Formats: sequence, structure tokens, C-alpha cells
Amino acid sequence: MNCLEEIAIKLKFIRQVLEETEAAGVRLRGTDWFAWATAGGSNTVLLAAETGVAEVLITAADAWTLTDEIEAQRLIDEQLPNQTTSDSYQLLINPWADGSKRESFVRDATSGGTVLSDRPTRHEFPLPQSLIHQRRVLLPSELERYRQVGRLASEAMTDVLTQAQPNWTEYQLAGAGAEALWTRGLHPALTLVAGDRRLPLYRHPLPTGEEIGRQAMLVFCARGSGLIVSLTRFACFGNLSEQDRTLHSAIAEIEAVALNHSQINTPLSQVYDALATAYEQHGFPNAIREHHQGGTAGYGAREIVATPETRDRLEANMVLAWNPSIPGAKIEDTFVLNSDNSLENLSFDPQFPHIEIAGRQRPIPLER
Repeated sequence: MNCLEEIAIKLKFIRQVLEETEAAGVRLRGTDWFAWATAGGSNTVLLAAETGVAEVLITAADAWTLTDEIEAQRLIDEQLPNQTTSDSYQLLINPWADGSKRESFVRDATSGGTVLSDRPTRHEFPLPQSLIHQRRVLLPSELERYRQVGRLASEAMTDVLTQAQPNWTEYQLAGAGAEALWTRGLHPALTLVAGDRRLPLYRHPLPTGEEIGRQAMLVFCARGSGLIVSLTRFACFGNLSEQDRTLHSAIAEIEAVALNHSQINTPLSQVYDALATAYEQHGFPNAIREHHQGGTAGYGAREIVATPETRDRLEANMVLAWNPSIPGAKIEDTFVLNSDNSLENLSFDPQFPHIEIAGRQRPIPLER
């Protein structure tokens, strides 16, 4: 399936929603939804922004990419090749200083009717759950892009932790991680780092100027083609202590429970409950409340976070990133749930140290 075939399928999804809701148009502004609608195109300039420099508008008869004079040529050349000269999207360019022309165009294109949007203004309405659900079940072409992003992200992680030094600051390690991702064409959507002292203290350790010391944790959320791969790895300078080895063994066994329960038609709440039981059995009864456990992934690092009330059920071709942690240890990779209930690890690098846990190759700290 090529990108134009993928876009055609997605436009069909959207037009079914228009028919079901009797809306006149769908307007997608977010970096996540733009990538989904354009088969991996990017409207991102400011990495921290949820919306970008272009959007898409779809009606029952037509589809457009809406942008301004600053961005149009770059998008045509680099992000939307062949998409604005085919049956997929027409290009509408407005002056950068006159956004009102775009709004007038949208009103005319939709005949002033109801517009649905991922980021609705006061005159628009939210997307229906049926379309949100379609985004969470990935097409074969999306999974192929995901595999590429996962391979590159995991290789970047291995490269950085193989070179890291105990006298590096957390800033240096995070910077090296971001550089390794950019070098491979990926956006460093998230880089977390904790050195030896901060590792047991914080679940989301933004890097500081403190030296790493004896060991470090590095966390990536790497974005490529709009898809986000999450992974966590550890490096130890010298041998792991027996206490640390025990912690990493425990968290891998706890994660195995979540992975074993990740089956088609299973509610996410059921996986959460299984994790809660596993934490208790391993002597960490409060850990389930000290950090979220992850859930489904895709065009967001977390599409659905599992809670005791999450009734959403897993389906084939959904992507998962479980995130179990205890003070001093954490484990995370990004998996796709296949139609035979097997899990494919999208972020596994065989060059990084690993062992078999419950029939799966899982990372262990790199001891240097």
C-alpha cells in the first residue's frame, strides 16, 4: 500500500463520518492528526506545539491542505510529495498576515455548515469517537513506517549509552540522545535522564546539570512520520549492585504480566488490574499509584492511558507502550498487537544487552 492508497482509505473513513453526522466538513489541525491524514506528513515547526503550520480540510466532495505563503513550497517539496497534485489534496495558500482569507475559504467550502475538528474553535465541534477509533487501529503501511521509526530510535539509544561517560551531566546525556535522534531524522519529542542520585526519586526526571555518576536512565519518545516510539534503557558504569539487579529483574517480571494480558478484545482496565496484582506480589503495593502504566500508542505517545475505569478494548494492529516502574527501575518498549495475539517489539535492538523473559527478549542494563 502506497501513501496515496492509504490517504484514499482515510478520506473514505472521514467521509463516512460526514455522512453519519450530517456535518459539512472535517478540519484537522494537530501535528498528530495532520500526520495521520497525510500518511506521515509533518506540519511541525515548533516541536513543543500541538498544532502546526498547515491543516487539512475534508468535505464530501473535496480535500485540501491549508497553509500560508511561508510554508507552502517546503511542504510541497518535502512533506507532501505528489499529494497536492493528485486526487488526494488540493493546496490552498493564504497570505501569512491574513488568516481571515483561510476562514472565509472554509466557510465557503462547507457552505457555512457544521465543521468537526480535532482542535475545535467555538464554532466547531469535536471529532466523533468512531473516527478517533479508526486512528488507533493502524494500516499495514503505517505499521511499516512504525517499524522504521522503532529501529532508528532503538539504534540511537544503543549508540548514546555505549558512548556515555559517568562524568557527563544529565544535560549532556539528554543532548547526546537528542542529537542521535535528529541524526536519524527523528524528532526528540521527549528525552528524560536520571543519574545515580535522582534515579530512585522521580518518575519523570527532566535532565539537570548534575553528573550521572554510577548509573543512568535514558528515556526516548521519538517521533517519525508522526508516529511515536517510546523506550527506556539503563547504563551502569561498572557492575550492577545486587539490589539494582533485583529491582530490574522484578520490573521485567511485572511488565511480563502486562504483555501476557495484552490480547485482542481485552479491556485496558483488565491489564491495569493485572499489573496492580503483580506489583503487590513483588512487594511494591503502592507502585501502581506512583506512576501511570502506559497503554496504547500511535500518533500520540499515549493514545489511551490504562486506568481501573478504562473500558476500551485492545484490537489487532493497535500499538502498546506499557510503562511499569518502581523506585530505581523502569522498563518500556513499543509493541504492535498482531492478529494472532503475538506482540512484535518495534523498538528492540539486538545489539543492546537483553535476556529472555516470558518468551520475549527484554532489555537489561548495559554494564560498562
